[in-house]
Amino acid sequence: MKTINILDVKIDNLSTQELLKSLTRKGGVVVTPNVDHLMKLRKDAELREVYQESDYRVCDSKIVQFASHFLGTPIREKISGSDLFPAFYEYHKDNEDITIFLLGAQEGVAKIAQEKINQKVGRNIIVDCYSPTFGFEKNEEECQEIIKKIKASKATVVAVGLGAPKQEKWINYYKQQLPEVRIFLAIGATIDFEAGYKNRSPQWMSEAGLEWLYRLLSEPQRLWKRYLVESMPFFALILRQRITSTIKRRSLFSRKFNFSKKEEIK
Repeated sequence: MKTINILDVKIDNLSTQELLKSLTRKGGVVVTPNVDHLMKLRKDAELREVYQESDYRVCDSKIVQFASHFLGTPIREKISGSDLFPAFYEYHKDNEDITIFLLGAQEGVAKIAQEKINQKVGRNIIVDCYSPTFGFEKNEEECQEIIKKIKASKATVVAVGLGAPKQEKWINYYKQQLPEVRIFLAIGATIDFEAGYKNRSPQWMSEAGLEWLYRLLSEPQRLWKRYLVESMPFFALILRQRITSTIKRRSLFSRKFNFSKKEEIK
């Protein structure tokens, strides 16, 4: 599987269909790096470990995809959690071996998403759901209740929409307690989108790399710091990576050229 290096993070250069086929054959954990994730990874050692242990890291950002082109190593397709998840349940709508547990969103929202998806698919592909309390990840008793609920549902897939890095860390910490679950998907705000609780950005904004702006205007108090402060160094870091890689290529070319000249002299 070919990977693309973006700020020392290896991103799998897959299409959606390739990812769905591979997940069907092998299972695994899917994380979806975007600009916010890439910046968090630079400071969060635990999150870096989670990423290293994940099976698939797919690009969840047009800006990251644009950056890959600027670096000369283009990522073929943006695969956000909110695009991957509906593609996943549509791909498996007739596959009775695939049953999904939803973990995330506010009280009642996941249940609405469950009902809407099941109606869309035409079967009970979403077998159960749970909306955890605030700070639940620090409450081992509640986490164990979630584990019991997932086991009781007999789900083979767990889709976790808790936001980064909470969802990735929760999956990594508890996946060993859920051996019957073949696939874990970290899907961010997707449960809210599926329930109709929040709206996705218009397609043209997403394709133009402006989804962040739509979300910022929708939730300015919650997201202003993420997009206007924490994510800004990304662009300087990408420029530095481009300069560094250019210098390395020129140095390598120079060494090869000098070696060739010496061989000719001999």
